[in-house]
Amino acid sequence: MDKLYWLDQIKLQDRANVGVQAFYLSKIKQQGYPVLPGFVVEADVLRQFLETLNSSESLIADLPYSSLHLDVHNWRQLQQVAGRLRQEIISATVPPHWVRTIFQAARQWQRSSLILRPSLAISNNQEMNNVSGLLEPVFCPCEEEEIGEALKQLWSQLFRARSLLYWHSAGISLPSINLGVLVQPVDNAIASGVINTKSLAWDIEATWGLGLAITNGEVLPDVYYIEPKTGVVIERQLGNKMLAYRLNHSNAFTDEQLQPTLNTDFLLAYILEESQQQEYALPEEFLQELITVGNQIVNELGATLTMKWTVAKESLATKLYITEVTVPQSVNKSVQFIQGVGAARGRIIANAHIFNSSQKTIQVPKGVILIAPMITPDCLPLLQGVAGIITEQGGLTSHGAILARELGIPAVVSATGATTILQAGEKLLIDGDKGEVYRFTGDEENFPSQEIEGLIKEEKVVNYQPTNLPIIATKLLVNLSQGRLIKQVKSLPVDGVGLLRSELMMLNILEKKHPQEWLKAGKEAELLELLSKQIMQFARAFSPNPIFYRSLDWLPHDLPSLSTDPPLSKSSIISNRGIFSYIQNPAVFELELQALAIVQASGYKNINLLLPFVRSVEEFVFCRHQVEQAGLMQISQFQLWMMAEVPSVLFLLPEYIKAGVMGISIGTNDLTQLLLGIDREQGKPGIGSKYLNESNPAVMGAISQLIKMSQAGGIPCSICGQAPVLYPEMIDKLIEWGISSISVEPEAVERTYQAIARAEQRLILAAARRQLHDSKN
Repeated sequence: MDKLYWLDQIKLQDRANVGVQAFYLSKIKQQGYPVLPGFVVEADVLRQFLETLNSSESLIADLPYSSLHLDVHNWRQLQQVAGRLRQEIISATVPPHWVRTIFQAARQWQRSSLILRPSLAISNNQEMNNVSGLLEPVFCPCEEEEIGEALKQLWSQLFRARSLLYWHSAGISLPSINLGVLVQPVDNAIASGVINTKSLAWDIEATWGLGLAITNGEVLPDVYYIEPKTGVVIERQLGNKMLAYRLNHSNAFTDEQLQPTLNTDFLLAYILEESQQQEYALPEEFLQELITVGNQIVNELGATLTMKWTVAKESLATKLYITEVTVPQSVNKSVQFIQGVGAARGRIIANAHIFNSSQKTIQVPKGVILIAPMITPDCLPLLQGVAGIITEQGGLTSHGAILARELGIPAVVSATGATTILQAGEKLLIDGDKGEVYRFTGDEENFPSQEIEGLIKEEKVVNYQPTNLPIIATKLLVNLSQGRLIKQVKSLPVDGVGLLRSELMMLNILEKKHPQEWLKAGKEAELLELLSKQIMQFARAFSPNPIFYRSLDWLPHDLPSLSTDPPLSKSSIISNRGIFSYIQNPAVFELELQALAIVQASGYKNINLLLPFVRSVEEFVFCRHQVEQAGLMQISQFQLWMMAEVPSVLFLLPEYIKAGVMGISIGTNDLTQLLLGIDREQGKPGIGSKYLNESNPAVMGAISQLIKMSQAGGIPCSICGQAPVLYPEMIDKLIEWGISSISVEPEAVERTYQAIARAEQRLILAAARRQLHDSKN
């Protein structure tokens, strides 16, 4: 080890030796911004250490020069190699003079604790900004022996199974990885968090104590939304912060609330007092200082940054420090960036295809990214085979977002100006997780491939079927409309189809003609046969598990290419939704019931009916009479349910039950917009929109009331809206309140299953603790 690189002395040519994270932190420290002192143990020290490993195993013996050509998809081999590599590193000895050099340098800070942060660079200049979950900081006391162990612990993370999988997926060889170690003093923190800056909007996240609680996903942090130009806080959102982390200098557990964490006594997780949970963590004076510092750093490094910060409690003062700065990959001038709202997960690179709604008969090539002002249900045929979707309008519960999630393709909505800024045929990167679109200018041969790989090649999720899943009591159902997805969805751990979207399903057979047009043309028998076959494929595939077919609930403006009548005014659209349209013109509804009867007569007893947008008991009674006339009630297993999405259901549910409702499914998309007076198609509503969503207390109260009223009435209550997917923290409450089933898109099934299992386990544990407490008393 030749030398240590101090943060206030690092130069541009040192970047590869110290890593990107340390380089940017050094850059702002040297410009006078509040950064703790520190130094970097350069990447070559790790290489020298690996050369000292004496192993008979060929994979390990060649380190640091081996690229570890192993089969990363062979999980057993991957785990064995990763375990062996890490064991070799942990059991080896760091040369004492190295540790002594580090210790003597750190001792001058006169602090009892240190934090060792990973700082990566790749030798081919590909930056690795997003390594969340791969390499984590390590805390340790400022003692020689502990420093040596902490170094090995951090270095060994490079060879964890998930890290090896990541390097392989990103096409990065181990010899090209430069891992520096940034060493800094650390004190207990009053608050910590993250600031995300973009040209149009900033947000600041904050929690009590050290920032681990946010990193580990153990709290919902407070969030502040900032107007970048003025620095004004336009909105605050109190988080859900039950625990925090602090250093344990004494290693003595005197407080029953304190728990050792990270397999060491050096860090403690503790439960916050209820009064503190209800307070904002970031003191007001430091909030303003953070905004000021953030603005200054943005002027230095660019508009789009991610910075971690902490308000440290030092011996004589409390100070704000920036602890990490992440600069985005797209620094090349040939890369341009458009921000929207991430609506469907995933990333893809493909050519752009611009679509205008006035183009009725256009064919969209397969494998392109479709860009449109908005996506209406009649656009579904255009989406078959596209690689991604970008829309200028629409929100998370818009039709385009829902369609993309079901089809499993990335989508960004509310990307203002996309059809004007982007050009047909140009290559784009769409990031549905972050809501970002990157366009690349210049010649094809000058395409910035390294930057693209840095943007898109994040850790891949291996497509495997989970085994030994925990047993859950709450039923998990799936929202579906496309028959071509049946084979894929059948392999998922679901108990049936909680929402069969008739509108999107029928678009596959209507040939761009409104159902009324089929009837007027005398093609009722042909349409009936096509519809019954569509429904039957779902009933057959999932039998004996239930299928809940939701009858048609088209909005006139959703189907501009299928509408035969004069368009309705905007004010009359809601009035003509759901059952009201059946009463006005019952012919199509009667045809749907006939199709369901044909499926029943074919021997499938798992088909049920879900009525949409029911406003009154009289409307329901009308539909029930129609259902009886169609003979559907003659099968004892048949269930007649209704959507709970019009707020009147909160007052009328007992009456609905008396009238024959056998179950309800909460449609959070419409319930939210009708309770809060917002438009579900909005992508970027105005100030206050961050709390005008499904997690709003009014909506949550309505959901709780519906579940409890269902239980009192002896009927099941499901939920099929987007809320549990968009706000997964809601699942805990749904389980606690006693929801019967949760229905989600196919892409959300696995994580929703795990969330249900965790929620049920927490309830069981809480009940056991109460019983134990009661028995002691």
